[in-house]
Amino acid sequence: MTLSIQGKTAIVTGAANGVGLAIARHFVDRGARVMFADRDKVRLADECGEITDDASQVQYFAGDLREKLTIENLVSATIDAFDGIDILVNASRQILRTDPLDPADTTVEGLLEQNMFTALRLSQAVARRMIARAEADPRDGDGAIGSIINVSSIAARRTHPDLLAYSVAAAALDQTTRSLALALAPHRIRVNGVAFGSIMSASLKASLGETSGLREEIKQNTPLGRIASAREVAGAVQFLASEGAGFITGEVITVDGGRTLLDNVTFAAH
Repeated sequence: MTLSIQGKTAIVTGAANGVGLAIARHFVDRGARVMFADRDKVRLADECGEITDDASQVQYFAGDLREKLTIENLVSATIDAFDGIDILVNASRQILRTDPLDPADTTVEGLLEQNMFTALRLSQAVARRMIARAEADPRDGDGAIGSIINVSSIAARRTHPDLLAYSVAAAALDQTTRSLALALAPHRIRVNGVAFGSIMSASLKASLGETSGLREEIKQNTPLGRIASAREVAGAVQFLASEGAGFITGEVITVDGGRTLLDNVTFAAH
């Protein structure tokens, strides 16, 4: 079984910071050619310049992927730079609090657009290019012609009222992963997801600074007793992108240190 992504071409969204940046950096370290995509042009330029000055391995694209034209431009820019796309990692996401009793609160609509619809539209655009490339240059064998990985959250299954919008968007993204997996399987494109728990992302770092005792609370509710690094999510994403996961599609792998296994009720409730 090989976990190599050497020589593969990947788009990673949300790549200016946090989990998306960790995934993109990890892919570069493993020999992949990577298009870093995000809205923050300044941060992208800084990060990509720090990683390498080799334009044949690293490029960046800045734009608002909620815009359909921007999605098409990203896909075209990646093909122009690297002559194809093998892997798409939808890691762009936003966390916002919701007032579940306020009918004027539009956070649900906003996070569905940012966290789910953007991933869906980009996946569709990339899949069309993967299929066209395979048809133009058919190869023998039954292996996948591409892999799409959606970065999700355990909030799809375990939530808090203040995170209603984020939880709904995560659940929708997980179902999108499963539905696309079935739709694209005949074209030999695998679609999977990684749902993470307490990972040291940019948003968690901010929350730890704002909320006293949060770090210890997270550790106490995580069987492995710690907060993971973003690199640990990147390792799971690499596995799903590699030939080692060649017969895996429609799965959402949980990377949470066992947190979703816990029942926090302290007595035997049935």
